[in-house]
This record gives sequence, C-alpha cells and structure tokens, in this order.
Amino acid sequence: VQLVESGGGLVQAGGSLRLSCAASGSSFSIKTMGWYRQAPGKQRELVAVFTSGGSRINYADSVKGRFTIARDNTKNPMYLQMNSLKPEDTAVYYCNAEIRQDLYPPNYRYLEVWGQGTLVTVSS
Repeated sequence: VQLVESGGGLVQAGGSLRLSCAASGSSFSIKTMGWYRQAPGKQRELVAVFTSGGSRINYADSVKGRFTIARDNTKNPMYLQMNSLKPEDTAVYYCNAEIRQDLYPPNYRYLEVWGQGTLVTVSS
C-alpha cells in the first residue's frame, strides 16, 4: 500500500494551496488518515486527521480556521485546503494512514503508512 502526495509549492503569505493524497494498493481499507508536517529543525507534528472511521476531524490549534481536511469517500483522494498561509506553515507535509490489509483469509494486518512528503514554502 502506498500514499502519494501532490500539490506543494511556493506561495506568498496570505495565499492558498491544496494538497492531495492518493492511496494505492490491493485488499486494504483505511482506518484513520491525516496530514502531518515537519519544519526544518523541528519534530513532525499533526496538522489535521480523520479519526473514528472518518466521523471526526482533529486540527492542530495553529491551523484551525485556515486549513480544511476533506475526503469524499474511502475510494477518493484526501485533500488539505490551506488558506491564509503564513511563513510558519513552511514545512514538508506528509500524508499518513493506518491501514487494514487483508491477507490470506481470515488473516489481516494493520500497517501505518507514510507518503514521501511534499514541500510547502510560504514567503513573507
């Protein structure tokens, strides 16, 4: 199972970007899915995540009211709409998912999968 992000780039402060994350593979379902970011010299942190089977969303306080996580259904990509971007939003953004993958019945396993990351740079 793989996650592939896209949509990063360079934007001026106050601008917007939309990131996408697509999951590919076989015989899997997604338990949780979200976005994390890692700024230079800092630890990776949560940005926004679907929990409880997608029925709840948690946002980092620093992005509430500016970022929106969205997903139409489990078969479609997940998006992160980022508005009113600030220089402190500059980071590599990662897609993350906890996945259940079916093996030879009745076996299955849970995997935590990360995308390769996409760089977002916000200039002042």
